[in-house]
Amino acid sequence: MSDVAATSNPALAVVAADELAARLAARLCHDCISPASAIVSGLDLLEDPDAKDMRQDAMNLIAASARKLVALLAFSRVAFGASAGAEDFGTAELERLAQGIFAHVRAELAWAIEPQALARTAARALLNLAQLAAGALPTGGTATAVLQRRPGRVALAVEARGPRARLHEEVRAGLAGEPLGEGPGGRWVQAYYLRVLVAAAGGTVAATAGEEIVTLGADLPD
Repeated sequence: MSDVAATSNPALAVVAADELAARLAARLCHDCISPASAIVSGLDLLEDPDAKDMRQDAMNLIAASARKLVALLAFSRVAFGASAGAEDFGTAELERLAQGIFAHVRAELAWAIEPQALARTAARALLNLAQLAAGALPTGGTATAVLQRRPGRVALAVEARGPRARLHEEVRAGLAGEPLGEGPGGRWVQAYYLRVLVAAAGGTVAATAGEEIVTLGADLPD
């Protein structure tokens, strides 16, 4: 079993705000370019006079890709953006946003959180934990989101269980505040952003990994 906590490594990365913003923007562009390109491909098929027999396939591709793109943008607006300055979010809305992401991956999301309000930082943390958990289940499985409140604190966790569940090294490094290694930068920057977000609020992040299970969590002021 491996584990990581926010304070586990003294050799922490120091990423300037402009660089972090640039890396997050690159991550978002990477996520959105695939469905956007698929929409263009579908439109090209519709305009091709030699592909009239593929019109329905083109329409299906456009519809599915548009839904995915909208889900990604709606999710990212809250997970990474200001979202019109809202100070708190209902967990039912957060579930809708997270389910929108899981609708386009192999894993399923089990939302074991009662309806309630969450402060903006906790809401962003929960969404990022959910998406990171989806990435820990490349061949499918179930990610279960839970929340526990105690006086002045809120503990968030998403447990990913599946046949090939794994804690990617880039995610582990990002959560620990370590510099980006040779792996995909998109995974690292989301984990690093989550760490910075939670730490700025006076909280910590953690992850544990065992056989066919990865648990990602955050503990922060309520």
